[in-house]
This record gives sequence, C-alpha cells and structure tokens, in this order.
Amino acid sequence: MPDFRISASLEGHGDDVRAVAFPNSNAVFSASRDATVRLWKLVSTPPPTYDYTITSHGSGFINTIAYYPPTPEFPEGLVFSGGQDTIIEARQPGKASDDNADAMLLGHAHNICALDVSPEGGWVVSGSWDSTAKLWRVGKWECDVTFEGHQGSVWAVLAYDKDTIITGCADKAIRIFNTSGTLLKTIKDSRDVVRALCKVPTSNPTGAQFASAGNDGVIRLYTIQGQIVAELHGHESFIYSLDALPSGELVSSGEDRTVRIWNGTQCVQTITHPAISVWGVAACKENGDIVTGASDRITRVFSRSEGRVASAEVVEQFETSVKESSIPEQQVGKINKEKLPGPEFLQQKSGTKDGQVQMIRQNDGSVTAHTWSVASREWVAVGTVVDSAASSGRKTDYLGQDYDYVFDVDVEDGKPPLKLPFNVSQNPYEAATKFIQDNELPMSYLDQVAQFIVQNTQGATLGQSTQESTPAGADPWGQENRYRPGEASTPTSVPEPRPKVLPQKSYLSIKTANLKVIAKKLQEINERLVSSGSKELSLSPPEVDTVVSLCNHLESPERLKQFSTLETGLGLLFKVATGWPVAHRLPGLDLLRLAAAATPVTATTKYNGQDLVTGVLSSGTFDASSNVNNAMLSVRMLANLFETEPGRQLAMSRFDQIIAAVKSALNHSGAAPNRNLTIAVATLYINAAVYLTSEGRGTAPESSERGLVLLGELVQMIAGEKDSEAVYRSLVALGTLVMGLSEEVKSAATDVYDIGRVIGNVLGSGPGKEPRIKGVIGEIRDSLR
Repeated sequence: MPDFRISASLEGHGDDVRAVAFPNSNAVFSASRDATVRLWKLVSTPPPTYDYTITSHGSGFINTIAYYPPTPEFPEGLVFSGGQDTIIEARQPGKASDDNADAMLLGHAHNICALDVSPEGGWVVSGSWDSTAKLWRVGKWECDVTFEGHQGSVWAVLAYDKDTIITGCADKAIRIFNTSGTLLKTIKDSRDVVRALCKVPTSNPTGAQFASAGNDGVIRLYTIQGQIVAELHGHESFIYSLDALPSGELVSSGEDRTVRIWNGTQCVQTITHPAISVWGVAACKENGDIVTGASDRITRVFSRSEGRVASAEVVEQFETSVKESSIPEQQVGKINKEKLPGPEFLQQKSGTKDGQVQMIRQNDGSVTAHTWSVASREWVAVGTVVDSAASSGRKTDYLGQDYDYVFDVDVEDGKPPLKLPFNVSQNPYEAATKFIQDNELPMSYLDQVAQFIVQNTQGATLGQSTQESTPAGADPWGQENRYRPGEASTPTSVPEPRPKVLPQKSYLSIKTANLKVIAKKLQEINERLVSSGSKELSLSPPEVDTVVSLCNHLESPERLKQFSTLETGLGLLFKVATGWPVAHRLPGLDLLRLAAAATPVTATTKYNGQDLVTGVLSSGTFDASSNVNNAMLSVRMLANLFETEPGRQLAMSRFDQIIAAVKSALNHSGAAPNRNLTIAVATLYINAAVYLTSEGRGTAPESSERGLVLLGELVQMIAGEKDSEAVYRSLVALGTLVMGLSEEVKSAATDVYDIGRVIGNVLGSGPGKEPRIKGVIGEIRDSLR
C-alpha cells in the first residue's frame, strides 16, 4: 500500500491544535488552545485547498472535539467540544461562532479532556480532570449517568457500542462500563497513564477489539473481555491519540513528533512533524485520509491517493520544515557527539524498522536526526538537535540547568515557595509528576499542577489586567507565576458574555528576556572589538563587570534598588546601544529596554548630556541602513518607558520625534514589515493612547491634537497590516482614543479617516475572522453611533 503524503497544510489557529475530527471527505474540524473550533471545508481539488470558518469560541483552551452525524432534528450533525471552561458545547457546524449553541452541557467540575459519540445509542460520553466520565443523551442535554471510581483524570473515553463505554485514566487503569453506570471490568495491564482509546476494526489481523495507549509509548490491543492480544512498540514518548483506518490499520500520534501507521503489529510508516507534539490524529472513514493537529498550530491532511496529494510547493515546504526543524536535546537525551557516526553512515547502512531514528554528527559539528523509511528504503532527515539553551529564547537558571520557566509554588503558608522548573519541550503532566515526586507531595495535586503549567505557558493575550477581571489561575499578561494547589476555579453556569476590552486603561510592556544570554553576547562582542583593535569603542574589564552585575540585578526590582552604580551601568548600556557598530548594538538596546521598565532612573539619567529618548533617536537606530531589530528593540524600549511616571513624562515630551522615528522605521522595513516591529509599534501606540485618555487628560486640547496624529498613524497601520496580533493591538489603541478623547477626535475618525470603511475592510480579511478582532470592532462601532 502506498505511503501517506501531505495533502493540505491548514494554517489559522493561534495556538496548539489539540484535537481533530474528519467526518467526511469534504470537511475537517480542529480545536485549539486558542479557544476556537474551526471547520475547514474543501473548496477545490486538485490540489486540495480548504477555507475555514470559526464555528465556536470558548473562554479557555479547547482540548477535545467529536462529531455526531446528521439526524432529522440536526440535519448538519453536531460538533461537540470541551475544554478548560468545564462546559461541553453542542453546535451545528453551519452556525456562526457568535450564534447561540444548540446546547451547553453543564456538570463537570474540571477541565474536559475527552469526548466520543454513539449515534446508535443517541448519546455522547465525556472524560474530565474531575475523575469522572459522564453520559449525556442527545436532545435531553442533561447528564444521564456519571461513571465514578476513577482515581485520577479520565484522559480517554470510547463509545465502544450503544451499550458499552470504555475509559482510560491517569491511575493507569482501563475500565469497561455499561451505559447504566455499572462497572463490568477493570484492566490494569497498562504500565502508565492511559491517554488514548480506539475501537479496532474486525479486519485487523490481530483479532483485537479495542486499543489503548499512553505515557509509556506503547499501544496495547485487547479483546472486549480484557485479554491483551498484542503490544505495538515504536513511539519514543507519550502517545496522545489513536484512530482506526477503513483498511483495518491503526494510526497513532504523540510527543515524539510522529504519526505512525500500524498494519497488524508492524509500523509501516512514520510521518515526522516539524513540531514538538502531535496532539491529535483522526481518520476519514470515507476515503482513508488522515488529519493531524500539532503544537506548531497547524492542522495537516495526509492521503495515500495520488490525486489528493498537495501541490509541489506545499509538499516541498512540509518536507523542508521537517528537515530544518530543531529538536530540543531534552527530547532525545544527552548525546555523546564523539561516538556518533558521520554522514557516510546514511549511505552505507540501512535501518531495521520503519521510524528507526539515527543521530548523525555532521562535519560542522552539529547533530542531525534521521528516520528510516521502509517504503523508500532511505534515511529521511527530520531535524537538527539543539541544546537546551538554544531551544528557547528565554531561559532561567535553576540548580545549574537552564529552563524556559521556573515557577514559585506555595504549598504551605509561612514556608518558602517550592521551585517548579519547566521547559517548553516537556509535557506538562510529566513535569508536574516529577515536581510532586521530588518534593514528596500528594499525588492529588497532579492535575492541578499540570493545569497551572499549561495556563502559565500559553503566552500573553491582550486584555484588561485589572484584578477584578483576571481569570483564575493566570494573569492574562503572563505576569502571575505563583500557584497554590487547590486554588482552581470551577464555573457553575454558562460563561458570562465576553468582557469589554475598550477603553484600555493599563499600560503594556514587553519584558520577556534571557538576561544571561544577553550578557554573554555582549561580552563576546566586546572581546571581538578588543581583538580587532577597536579599544576606543569597547568596554574595559571593570566596565564589563558593571554591566554583568547590572544584568543580575535586573532580574529583581528589589535588588535593582540596591545597585549602587546603576547610573554608571546605564551609561555603559547607552554607549553599547548607540556607539557600537550598528550590527552589534542589539545587546545594549535589549538591556536598555528592560531597564526602561524596571526603574525610573533609566528615564531620569542623562546620557552624554542628552535624555534617553533623544540619544537613541539621534543615534541612527531608525535610519534606512540600520538593522530592523535595532529599531524593533528601540520601539519596545519606548513602550516600556510607560511603566514608570518619569518614563511616561519623557516619552510624551518627545511625542512628535517618536512618531516621526517610528514612521521612518516602518517605511524602511519594506512592503511586509517585521512582525515583531509592528507589534512593538502597536504596543507603544496603545500606551500613548492610555496616557492621553487617562487622569483627566482626555478633554485637554493638547491630547486631542496628539490623538489626531496618533489616529492617522493607526489607520495607516491597520489598513496595511496582515498580522492579527498587530491588527488587534492597533484596533485597541484606536478604540481607546475614539472612546476617551473629545468629540473632535471622534468626528475626525468618521469624517476624515473613514473608520467605518477601514474596520470593515479588516472584517473582510484574514485577521477579521478572529472573534477577539470582531469583538473590538463591534465596540468601536458602538462608540461611534
């Protein structure tokens, strides 16, 4: 049988694609951590092309979906989805995301992580972190049966037939129930957490009736009586999803970046993805194609049919992205490069099984990973192994090792918090388990700690950060990193309407950084300047020590207050940021950006007789010949100045110069401006808008004049920008101005800049499909009426 090949790459989600469904050959459903469910419709072929609509938008991560086929009452069928908000939504796929759902199923007390349907029985079954599974009758929309006795999260549920339900649990057990709630059998053959279940077709040669998989990376095949028939080995980490193909084969996906096809007990194909996790896989029962959802935010369709293979461009793009992807060292373990074979191994040796991984030491010293393809009889490059310090741009040292995050966990009042280290390449559940074992804590904390990790590593989203509106568990700006086990919120009713965003009232900053990496880079560049004879530009050894010490103090506001040579250190950063060769200024600008938010002294210090803003703007940072990243970091610094009162005063006193410099930077960045630059500019404009409209300044003539200038810049940005985050932030700034300034500004918005047309165009573009953008545009329109 031919191999699966990429058929379509479906991009649009803003975060991990956690679950997928493939109900027929013309439609795919995907659910994401971006809180949306999307319907992808096949619009043309060949090659296959799809267009999406957002069919649902929740208030938290959506982890699972299931499709219920058409009935006389629901001729389009129903899409069931569930996740962080503890509510199961039932919705006909043709409905818009802002239409009322057909039903909201309330009853679970925690995150919903599994769904399956039984059309023959007329019900849907769900699994949750609350250690229960529940059965819901379609049309009745109330919990009919609760399946109890689980000693941990119910990660997987299977509607085996109209009378039988199977569950997989974090307590490592598989349980078989009848639909009245009676436990028929408990199977404890699993060695680890059970995360996936699927029914095995009768055509499968093993004679098995259902399959399970989980954290030990093994697929186990069982009879319905609980007898184990076979074990399938090949995955190298957690398995998250299982499904059956019409051919009788099984398909699985997991944390090892792969999807694997199994014929009987043999792995016949391994499909590596350019992502850390392949969260979900589903098979189309009509044509045998499969769809996957992964941590790189992309939904992908694969096919064995030559007529449904993607265009040559999409095929090449996928193969290249796999080959060029970075594999964190944590995922493959420590590697002794000296003992690895060189590139010649790939020509001289064959693999022994499909999916076998071989590390190769390249001539330049790098390590690449390759997998063996049985079908093509060749080694396929699947990425380059990177060390942990290179796998992420923001690392924190803990016990001599670099981590992406180190959280504080308060377990007991009056005692110091425990440290919870986490790398983005880890599975949250695995990290939580290790944390609990290392600190001898009750295993009852496991799911809550895992949820805390997930919530606090999802990234920042724009919104009000007032205490009253902060969601339980995580500050929407990602600033709250402390957790107390047991402090999980449990909604008891349908979600409240989406909170109003406008007007924005708090200042935003961009402060994420890896200070150790920045300091190291500055030292390396300084050494090169010294060795090249540019001693007049370089820092002396005592000056380098001062800068390194400043970096260490920047990690803590309290320590920074005690730094006796702060102004001297800032002066040295200014020298690097404005006096070093253009290509080498990034470390200085990056550190000034952080200092601008950390202390008011940054704004009050004089630098060669100039204030900070004047000095940076006159240094050539925004010239056409300058590095775009220099401009981007400078704009971030200007935005961060709004964190302190002296910084706000300085920035607004140089308002005209800043606007001119930012406009120059955008003009010089080309037809498609750097995304990080446009987001930084939009953040700066939000802060300026907040300043102009707060503390009674909204009615001042000067505020109106500056507001009109800012309005013109924002309209221009919104009209030409394609990145959804930049568009959203620009809209928030624009809406804040329109709602908070004088009638003159509001009139100019409609009469001069024709805001209605501008935001109407946004709604017709790609970013306009996002509910958050639709929402803020709705608020702007309401304010202009």
